[in-house]
Amino acid sequence: MSSLLRWWTQGFVLWVILFSVAAYVVPAPFAPLGEYIVLGLGVIMFGMGMTLTPADFMRVAQMPRAALCGVIGQFGVMPLLAYLLAKAFRLEPEVAIGFVILGACPGGTASNVIAYLAKADVALSVTMTACSTILAVFLTPALVNLYGGEFLDVDAFALFKSVLFVVLLPVGGGVLLRGVLKKRSEAILEYFPALSVLVIVLVIAAIVALSRDKIAEMGSLLGVIVLTHNSCGLAVGYGLASVFRLPPAARRTIAIEVGMQNSGLGVTLANAHYSAVAALPSSIFSVVHNLTGSALATLWQHKPLEGADKA
Repeated sequence: MSSLLRWWTQGFVLWVILFSVAAYVVPAPFAPLGEYIVLGLGVIMFGMGMTLTPADFMRVAQMPRAALCGVIGQFGVMPLLAYLLAKAFRLEPEVAIGFVILGACPGGTASNVIAYLAKADVALSVTMTACSTILAVFLTPALVNLYGGEFLDVDAFALFKSVLFVVLLPVGGGVLLRGVLKKRSEAILEYFPALSVLVIVLVIAAIVALSRDKIAEMGSLLGVIVLTHNSCGLAVGYGLASVFRLPPAARRTIAIEVGMQNSGLGVTLANAHYSAVAALPSSIFSVVHNLTGSALATLWQHKPLEGADKA
């Protein structure tokens, strides 16, 4: 069973592509799944919470420069970059607001795996993901309101409630349950990565089915814009970490954390508050950032670091 779960989890990008193609060709079976996107993200965030401990949140006090650097990149650079790209490419309002939502999202759980493969600072990666997820409850609605209001009306309080209920409460519940179960939680944790992959794959397939016409119209353009956003995020993250004079391992981590967004949250917020069309940037990003992240990890694997540098 463990081998089967690993096989399914490691094939994430392949499953996203296959299911997306299937949803595009035969949308009818997948479109109804759009009603369950919020529930699906809640399950994923609960699983993330199960992987965290209070120490992951407290560790930020031991690495304040790295944490500050990551927050600046995640919530300072990425939303602004999304806004500028949306303006530069003159995206239509629904797509533009979806792109801003993506840029304002915190780091995703996939970044922790990529950090491990890239021989980066995994402890810092986990801490950054945990902290950015909590900060997102307040910063994501505020940033979408700041940058997205130019494209469409933004109900910042409604966004805040959504992030609270689909992020903070499930993550907090997962952390609490792990604390109660202690070692017994390890048996449950074995299944969550595979479950998360299944949910994300189905969510993206639902968005593809619901936005089939729009994908045909501007799918390639969105792919270029999303790739630009992701690549700039990786570069800016590494550059900021260099300016902050962080160790090499931490530089790799910050690059990964800044460049890889929680696209599942982006899909959920865009679809719940706007439309499936608005969720397209996050859906495409889910594939792109895993491909670029994996490629970068492979490159860095051939340049191993001596020791385990910490910020």
